Amino acid sequence: MPIAARNGCGRSGGGGKASCGSQAGQGDLPTEIWEKVKNHPCYSEAAHHHYARMHVAVAPACNIQCNYCNRKYDCANESRPGVVSEKLTPEQAAKKVLAVASTIPQMTVLGIAGPGDPLANPKRTFKTFELVARSAPDIKLCMSTNGLLLPDHIDTIANFKIDHVTITINMVDPEIGAKIYPWIFYNHKRYTGVEAAKILNDRQLQGLEMLTERGILCKINSVMIPGINDQHLVKVNKAVKSRGAFLHNIMPLISAPEHGTVFGLSGQREPTAQELKALQDACAGEMNLMRHCRQCRADAIGLLGEDRSAEFTTEKVMAMDVEYDLQMRKAYQAKVEEERLARLAGKQEELVELATNMSDINLMVAVATKGAGVINEHFGHAKEFQVYELSTTGAKFVGHRRVDHYCQGGYGEEERLATIIRAIKDCHAVFVAKIGGCPKSNLLKAGIEPVDRYAHEFIEKSAIAWFKSYLEKVQSGEIQHTERGEAAIRQAALISAA
Repeated sequence: MPIAARNGCGRSGGGGKASCGSQAGQGDLPTEIWEKVKNHPCYSEAAHHHYARMHVAVAPACNIQCNYCNRKYDCANESRPGVVSEKLTPEQAAKKVLAVASTIPQMTVLGIAGPGDPLANPKRTFKTFELVARSAPDIKLCMSTNGLLLPDHIDTIANFKIDHVTITINMVDPEIGAKIYPWIFYNHKRYTGVEAAKILNDRQLQGLEMLTERGILCKINSVMIPGINDQHLVKVNKAVKSRGAFLHNIMPLISAPEHGTVFGLSGQREPTAQELKALQDACAGEMNLMRHCRQCRADAIGLLGEDRSAEFTTEKVMAMDVEYDLQMRKAYQAKVEEERLARLAGKQEELVELATNMSDINLMVAVATKGAGVINEHFGHAKEFQVYELSTTGAKFVGHRRVDHYCQGGYGEEERLATIIRAIKDCHAVFVAKIGGCPKSNLLKAGIEPVDRYAHEFIEKSAIAWFKSYLEKVQSGEIQHTERGEAAIRQAALISAA
């Protein structure tokens, strides 16, 4: 059955690429699909600037072992999947959801992503969804699973109206899978090697087909592991597209030795930013790619790229007198939509002028932002930079680069500045709300233009306006366009903002 019939996605272009995905807008999608993704920050690139999500850690057990995973508890200083500070009961989780949703009205999605696997903890997982759906029916329900037990729970997922399911699929070749998964535990038996990988992948693909036949949107997560599955993920991309996947998220391996994973301790390297982008671009011709993933903790709260979980510890939440105000949340989100439409209108105005330019130059720029699609962060306070690729077709979001704060207690650390420059070395400019003289000078020496004249303006509109000016300077001979160097992916910690 073709993807268009399965999930309502149309097709565009000669390659048969579905016109769905993280960058799709209202006019690109059927109404029922648009309603599911318009305020889901993981399924819509535009939504992630404006809407927040939260994960609740109610699923501690896992039924497979991954060489890139090491679940950690009571850990506030790491930002990666499988890490939590507290494990919750379904009742604690439900109250926490209400507390967060009342405090952060743009929080629209509840996800259960561990720290183990939600379907290895089905009673806890579905009890949590039941309690939240009863008290906060406007919140979208979402889960992330390794897929081993997915075919056994399709009816329950559909009955709970869980419209978004993420499956981690790293291979469709068991020989490659055996290098990623040491073992699985299935039907009361432990399997290892190629046999384990084959069972896992068969169950993953079966579950994906069953979900898409029910009209449930499926995002596929794949971890890019250089030398193991990096080239193979092109085949994974084609396989999941043919089974109706809505979106493919190719993430870089996190393998710092201090995380204690098998890959980290064995010296398996992480991909570079250029390697990741090249693979994503290679797969983008087949289906739409999610490029704004932050590889969130299993207890993350807030906009993608931020973590406010320290504000909502179990002790704090249990002491709260929570009153869920649905009308207040709807009114707040209506204002968010007004901002979103204004941002889109500003982008379109600049695109009209840019469209007359016939240049084939494309380049990347970095942006310091706190969210809302606005350039509103000081260079020295940025904990990540969002990266956009600019061409005469407009501004395309391609990813983010985590960094450590440059400013520490009112002064800048030069060693940290060097790591920031390495993280955005492939960018021609960095857009900021404000920047000091020292980092500005060092950025210019590195060939990166610091741009603060668009402070508190919309990102895409400003980037396109700057790019138009850049092209004019190139065409007049004022400057010469040069290619930039290779950047490093920095898997830095995101500390909770308490």
